Amino acid sequence: MKTLNAENIRNVALIGHSGEGKTSLAEAILFNGGAIDRLGKTTDKNTVMDFDAEETARGISISLAVANCEWQGVKINLVDVPGFFDFEGEFESAMRAVASAILVADANGQVSVGAEKAIDYCLKNHIPLMIFINGIDKENSNYVKTVEAFRAKYGKKIATMHEPIIRDGKMQGYVSVISGKAYEFRVGGREEVKVPDNIKDEVAMLKEGLTEAAAETSEEYLNKYLETGWLSNDEIIAGVKKGLFNGDTIPVLGGSATQNLGVINLMFEITAILPSPVERKPVFATDLNSNELIEINCEESKPFSAQVFKTTVDPFVGKLNMIRVFTGKLKSGMTVYNSTTGEKEKIGAIYILKGKKQEQVDELVAGDIGAVNKLNCTNTGDTLCDESFKIKFSEISFPKPVLTLAISSNKTGEEDKLFQGLNRLAEEDKTFKVEKNKSTGEMVIRGMGDTQLDVLCKKVKAKFGAEATLTEPKIAYKETILGKAEAEGKHKKQTGGAGQFGVVNIRFESGANDGEFEFVDEVVGGAVPKQFIPAVEKGLREAVQKGVLAGFPVVNIKCTLFDGKYHPVDSKEVAFISAAKLAYEEAVKNAKPAILEPIYSYTITVPDNYTGDILGDLNKRRGRILGMEMIDGLQVISVEAPLAEMLKYAIDLRSMTQGRGKFTCEEIRYEEVPFDKAEKIIAENK
Repeated sequence: MKTLNAENIRNVALIGHSGEGKTSLAEAILFNGGAIDRLGKTTDKNTVMDFDAEETARGISISLAVANCEWQGVKINLVDVPGFFDFEGEFESAMRAVASAILVADANGQVSVGAEKAIDYCLKNHIPLMIFINGIDKENSNYVKTVEAFRAKYGKKIATMHEPIIRDGKMQGYVSVISGKAYEFRVGGREEVKVPDNIKDEVAMLKEGLTEAAAETSEEYLNKYLETGWLSNDEIIAGVKKGLFNGDTIPVLGGSATQNLGVINLMFEITAILPSPVERKPVFATDLNSNELIEINCEESKPFSAQVFKTTVDPFVGKLNMIRVFTGKLKSGMTVYNSTTGEKEKIGAIYILKGKKQEQVDELVAGDIGAVNKLNCTNTGDTLCDESFKIKFSEISFPKPVLTLAISSNKTGEEDKLFQGLNRLAEEDKTFKVEKNKSTGEMVIRGMGDTQLDVLCKKVKAKFGAEATLTEPKIAYKETILGKAEAEGKHKKQTGGAGQFGVVNIRFESGANDGEFEFVDEVVGGAVPKQFIPAVEKGLREAVQKGVLAGFPVVNIKCTLFDGKYHPVDSKEVAFISAAKLAYEEAVKNAKPAILEPIYSYTITVPDNYTGDILGDLNKRRGRILGMEMIDGLQVISVEAPLAEMLKYAIDLRSMTQGRGKFTCEEIRYEEVPFDKAEKIIAENK
């Protein structure tokens, strides 16, 4: 192609609900652009974008994938984004790299949840968006009804660029509303035909609507339209393009990705009306010299800057960082500055990607997408820049993990291999965490859903040879005492030589409600010599690690040593440690011991029509509703609930709201477990 620069690049994300044809559309675009010589199919497990073993096995995209082709002298960088809700982090990564998006929607007459969430995201973040209604060749497909479903939800934003030619109940082609030309679909292309008489009036009406919409995008066009009643086709296109940039217009097209029908029409529109990196609004970055927020436009003349939007890790190939270049050029051999870590990195090979294939290039220009490998200190979200241009782009906003499962190695001795593999995979997926629960001692993994965590376990087996088992995690219960009791602990041991002797009198009561163990020395007259007081405290600290009800650690307890006895020859530290433990065991049983459970604060966001079901479900989970507030048309519910009742809430909320609900949570305190629940916990842990 001609010399590559930002003006002839289009960075486009393919987004939407899972299973509606994003990967198939990418395949057809790459085929039409000559990047591949045969049209793969997801059912045949041979597409460019779905190449991971888990993707082909499950038939869904799991990780974002990047590929490119050329069309009309324009380089189209495609980012195929998983639509399954568990992989929301991939969506966030992809949207940082692109300037526009194409929503792929099935022609089933409805707006799916994934489509709804993706469109709302683009509108909120001012990302230009087009809709490709896919599967017009399928049985029971209905292009017109699907367009109307989108229009019912998004109103005048939905711009019908093409009036469908319907024959035998199926969309066979279209009339371009702007040019007035009619085309019928042919495999791999289109053929110009006469405009059918029965839709001429509809085309004229749609053009009038597009003209009005275009006129409203500028004062110049509006004045001309009011004076003359018309705009030229070029002015309509310019107006539609401006409306697209501002989020006021969402053009809609139709076709079939698997049959390669209507895809070329989409490619013409990508090059004609979707923005190049130069045309997009500037992004913000922090100038590290002045600590001020500055605007960064896509300019090749400026020093180099880029951001890593995705990292992949392979035990054989190594780590690969996918980057979007914002300014300047990246060339092999350069030394760049990682402003996130403060480290310098030497650039070796530079690649452009076509799925799993890497094609080495000499440079990446501003606006382009590519990858570099063997960077030691660089991960997803990091900013790379020239040392003379120290800036830092804002971090990618990944959702926090909401589902926790315990994980263990299937084979003894492979624990290190398992957790090393998981930590490497955590570099790929920023919504996934692996850590040790300090309270229970379990190793746990946290993520967005059960499918994601299951996929990660399959990956760690395939890539690192370590097999894992997932189970429900333990709850970090604790014990305390609600009353007061005293006891004497006496340790006496005679073994023929020097003996062991120690007696302590200790009062146990509820302490400050801050989880601390409190020890008080009230001994008078030397009943317990000073040198043995630390031994008494040590014995108590060891004893409270295990409660008398179910063996959980004891908290909020005050232990007062007020009397005791000693022997001038036989008393030793070990005797007073044992005596303290005996006093603890005797007294705590009589001090109203109780079990405490962790209480979490939850912020749950759902469409208002689900509110009743959510509140009813939370009541069953012993939740306490603290308040509700409407924000941006969604109901935000604040609630406190025991963790034990919410372990699988990520899965249950998704089921109750068809994927529309989300939540965040944090631990806030411990509370006493109700009597009936406590009995069950004690029985399970005896």
